Amino acid sequence: MKKLHGIIPPMVTPLKGDDTIDVEGTKRLTEHMIAGGVHGLFLLGTTGEAQSLSYKCRYEFVELVCREVAGRVPVIVGITDTSMDESVKLAVHAKNCGAVAVVSAPPYYFAPSQQELIEYYTALADALPLPLYLYNMPSHVKVVFDPKTVAVLAEHPNIVGLKDSSANMTYFQTLLHLLGGREDFALFVGPEELTGECVLMGADGGVNGGANMFPELYVGMYEAAMRRDIEHVRELQRRIMQISTSIYTVGKYGSSYLKGVKCSLSLIGICDDYLSYPYRKFRPEERAKIKRALEELGVACGN
Repeated sequence: MKKLHGIIPPMVTPLKGDDTIDVEGTKRLTEHMIAGGVHGLFLLGTTGEAQSLSYKCRYEFVELVCREVAGRVPVIVGITDTSMDESVKLAVHAKNCGAVAVVSAPPYYFAPSQQELIEYYTALADALPLPLYLYNMPSHVKVVFDPKTVAVLAEHPNIVGLKDSSANMTYFQTLLHLLGGREDFALFVGPEELTGECVLMGADGGVNGGANMFPELYVGMYEAAMRRDIEHVRELQRRIMQISTSIYTVGKYGSSYLKGVKCSLSLIGICDDYLSYPYRKFRPEERAKIKRALEELGVACGN
């Protein structure tokens, strides 16, 4: 497949209730991001609440978004699971719907060793009908892909890239040192606060949750970094940090970031802010804080 690049938002999963997709909200969100110039969409990642959704809901969401996208941008699908069989089944469904690649973080619960990661991902990549992106997400799965492990797995013809959400710049720089510049392996950064810096240093793009709300901003950051326009990168970075320090920090929740994104999308009229159990949407006083943060960013809001 052609190497992916640019801003590929980790799409939220708009919900109307437990196990009920907000269909119209999903369509509006898809069109909002594509109109904002994003280079692809990533479904069923951390921002998509994948592990809180039933398999039925995951399958419906992939089909709905792929149908709405209709090939205009690449769609990649998260297949992270504790069962390899379920990962492969979802990948088959994704391929049938028109997705171009899949993404997998390590199986969680018992933390696998590096050798076990090599063996697992070799077997998974052999079984998949689509190219595979590795997903380094140590805060949620308790294990880090060692850079040497990534280098070994990058030799597999069906493993084509990695998304790093560690927020560890030394780690990402090591990956760039080992694998940067390869035409057959892409490196993406998750934390949007680091996207400009990482692209300047050779990353292929960002998988940034804020692009659900403000796709033009993150696409602009990618393009400015690619042009080496440092002054514009600094200007956009200030706005990105304003979003990060206001919208993602309301309440004392491990899920404050996700609640903030969904609440913002609700306030700007794109989709419902329902979250799947065990998480709940913001209370009225928390929603008011998000509204104030958006207004300080110059965004018109509803109630």
